[in-house]
Amino acid sequence: MEILVTGATGNVGRNVVRRLIEAGAGVRALTRSPHTAELPEGVRAVAGDLTRPDSLADAFEGVDRMFLFPVAETAREVVASARRAGVRRIVVLSSGAVTTGFDTVFHLPVERAVEESGLDWTHVRPGEFAMNKLALWGPSIRAEGVVRDPNPDLAWYPVHERDIADVAALALLEDGHHGRAYTLNGPEMLSYRRQVELIAEAVGRPIRFEVVSRDEARENYRRQGGFAAANADFLLGFEDYSGGAVDETDSRPLEELNPAADDTTAADPMPTAEAVTGVPARTFAQWARDHAHEFLPD
Repeated sequence: MEILVTGATGNVGRNVVRRLIEAGAGVRALTRSPHTAELPEGVRAVAGDLTRPDSLADAFEGVDRMFLFPVAETAREVVASARRAGVRRIVVLSSGAVTTGFDTVFHLPVERAVEESGLDWTHVRPGEFAMNKLALWGPSIRAEGVVRDPNPDLAWYPVHERDIADVAALALLEDGHHGRAYTLNGPEMLSYRRQVELIAEAVGRPIRFEVVSRDEARENYRRQGGFAAANADFLLGFEDYSGGAVDETDSRPLEELNPAADDTTAADPMPTAEAVTGVPARTFAQWARDHAHEFLPD
């Protein structure tokens, strides 16, 4: 069995690679820069770019299963090339926003391309990544021991990237997952303030939560760059999931504009990795301990 992992150097992809290696599978990792990918021993790194389907011929050779990172613009070409090369099973890294109906332009087209290919398929739909908090809050925690955000009481179920990877790896390795879409969340609804408290417990030092205006938070995140800058408008309710500007007179609550946000009254149980793996989902506290060193001062 030879499995191609695309997005192999990302937060989920790296963990998928690790789980497949542990299971004894042959793993090929797609990356734009094979020489700097720092992948585990035994993994064959191959050069390629999902935005350039014509660059993937070598990556597909001899592969029968694939973990697909979502690139909507080229999904149909990539899937068609994979099918011609002999790939028979594709597991898609999708989004819980497809389940809720918010996402019709980013992940849904990838799901449809795979479903319509005639290949075996499974969709893995995580909700809010716990890792987003490292990207958003890490710089200010490391530098000042503070998180600045306008919404201390907004809450959701942040999911550990290793739970996402465990489900994807099982769908790649085992039969019985064809035609399934697994929506994954963390096991606990936690407010932003409580998440900060759990990170503080993990790193062993106080972290202050400073409530600021939406405009100030947006400027802070834009100055920070990277993920924070790219997603500030959406996370703070200035634009909807599809990137459209939100009318400032729109009276809808933030959770209707941002499906990764909710209030603490919506405490219904949410689906987690346990339904697939049989193992309790990892808590945010565990995630914070796993990444505590990344919140420490440089």
